[in-house]
Amino acid sequence: MAEEKEIKCDNINYAVYKIGKWENDYEINILGTASEIPVTKPTLDHMVKHMDHIRASVFEIGGKEINGMIGLAMQFNPSFASRDIDELIELEEKEHELIMDELNSVELKGAEDTIALDTDEFVIYKLEYDGHTLSPKPYNDFAKRHQMEEIKRLKELSGERFVLNI
Repeated sequence: MAEEKEIKCDNINYAVYKIGKWENDYEINILGTASEIPVTKPTLDHMVKHMDHIRASVFEIGGKEINGMIGLAMQFNPSFASRDIDELIELEEKEHELIMDELNSVELKGAEDTIALDTDEFVIYKLEYDGHTLSPKPYNDFAKRHQMEEIKRLKELSGERFVLNI
């Protein structure tokens, strides 16, 4: 079977992003702290489901319940541990509203459009199931380079506490 050279933009097996800047600044929302903007409807849907799944996780810190987005932010950025929990909860809720507004207004390619898989215009991940979880694998060289840059950025942000072997 020949390897695909391009995909239709309605293909749910790929996540396609452009590198860009969000309209707002985000401290807590991990999707908003990255530079990946969805290009296709399946990618947008995947992002929203992923964000909802993270937010649905609940932890107790300092006698207060926080969602997973705040928990991840505290893991990646040690300075959040010294901030007021109520302030972080309020900030995360505000950021969630803002990023949902941005995601709902992002310009997406049409379902019938196609994207070349070997492009340097888009970061493309192939979505594969590893047992019971969906795992995005960098598909093109641009995605591999971008992922390495993101890992370096996260290490700097977390004070080298972030460890990921690729």
